[in-house]
Amino acid sequence: MDLEEALLTTRAMRRFTDEPVDEEDVRAILRAAVQAPSGGNIQPYQFLVVTDPDLREAIGELYLRAWRRYSPAVAAITPPARDEAASAAWERNVRASDDLARSLGRVPVLVLVLMPKISMVVTDDEGEMDVGPTYASVYPAVQNLVLAARARGLGTCLTTVYRIHENEVRALCGVPDRYEVVALLPLGHPRGRWGVAPRRPAESLTSWNRFGERRP
Repeated sequence: MDLEEALLTTRAMRRFTDEPVDEEDVRAILRAAVQAPSGGNIQPYQFLVVTDPDLREAIGELYLRAWRRYSPAVAAITPPARDEAASAAWERNVRASDDLARSLGRVPVLVLVLMPKISMVVTDDEGEMDVGPTYASVYPAVQNLVLAARARGLGTCLTTVYRIHENEVRALCGVPDRYEVVALLPLGHPRGRWGVAPRRPAESLTSWNRFGERRP
């Protein structure tokens, strides 16, 4: 598959079939994930692949509890849609997210991304130098994972809703306290279609040389 096509058509997949995922596909996807760049090549992440049905179901129950709390709170602060098309798109997204919450425990593979609780801040005689959060060396690997899954016809999406109950997820999976669970990615054969997702155009989000300076 052409790389640009993959970049433009890889969208969040939240609905999956019951078809199993081959373990070799998972291994290949993770091999691609670890090739992402990271600061100083430190690769500050671990992957926890969950395939056990009982454990997936337990994680799914926690996720659904988190979603039932999170969803109405977000709806309460979401401004009205600008038009009917935007309203319909928002409702489709909410329905897909709700479907994921209700079915997460049945998705064939769940990938948890773990990050040690470390700081990238260093100091010298002039004081602290904050060069950015550790997450900056983790999420490129997550994007590699998403694209590698796409290349093998598998769908996924990055979610963090479970973090409302992160301690319980950590306990279920035996994750030491020194790690954060920074992402969860369900992995399976998608029921949705690949395609270009609606996004704001790059031109509307891009300044040249000084903030706010646009080019036609």
